[in-house]
Amino acid sequence: MDELLRNLKITINDNVYLKDPESSSLGRRIVEHGILLINDLGFDNFTFKKLGERIESNESSVYRYFENKHKFLIYLTNWYWGWKEYQLAFATANIHDPKEKLEQAIEILTREVEEDHSFNHINEVALNKIVINEYSKSYLTKEVDDENKEGYFVIYKRLTTRLKEMIADVNEGYPYPASLASTILAGSLHQHFLKDHFTSLTDCSKKTSPSQYFIHLTSNLLNS
Repeated sequence: MDELLRNLKITINDNVYLKDPESSSLGRRIVEHGILLINDLGFDNFTFKKLGERIESNESSVYRYFENKHKFLIYLTNWYWGWKEYQLAFATANIHDPKEKLEQAIEILTREVEEDHSFNHINEVALNKIVINEYSKSYLTKEVDDENKEGYFVIYKRLTTRLKEMIADVNEGYPYPASLASTILAGSLHQHFLKDHFTSLTDCSKKTSPSQYFIHLTSNLLNS
């Protein structure tokens, strides 16, 4: 799968950026160091000026690629969900048993992320931490409905639909497949956050992963 991923380009809605960062070495450096800087500072303290200083370039060069840091966050989170979608597609392509396919899908989407070196300019571990800590800031805005119409969240929605269809394949009579799918995706981020910061509020730990919890939850719901 790693070899296949190396030859793939994750396609992101071109409304999110002014110039495709994948089209130049500077653009890829902006993405690479933007991920590391947001992970270090947090999104609220991150600025394009600081990013320009990190890559030893003018702040204006970053603005040639992204209109503002909000759209930069949307770009990064879209890339993350697109990467997860590719992993999901490859990992489940040859699984024919619906239950086994669903469990594998949940494992892929909720597990602890490891850097796979498939994309040299992307630190997937740092990006995963950003998604856990900052993803909600990409859509908890007054502009969310307009941005949704522009297709800013299409990858996340498509991934949720894939999972919803797998849930329906296991139990076509289950009345809430979309709600369960979106709960698994959003809930996994929350459980990872709780595991790292509020351990008394979750049963997930080094011994019990969010993947185990959501597989258990889904199995019991669909078999009841």
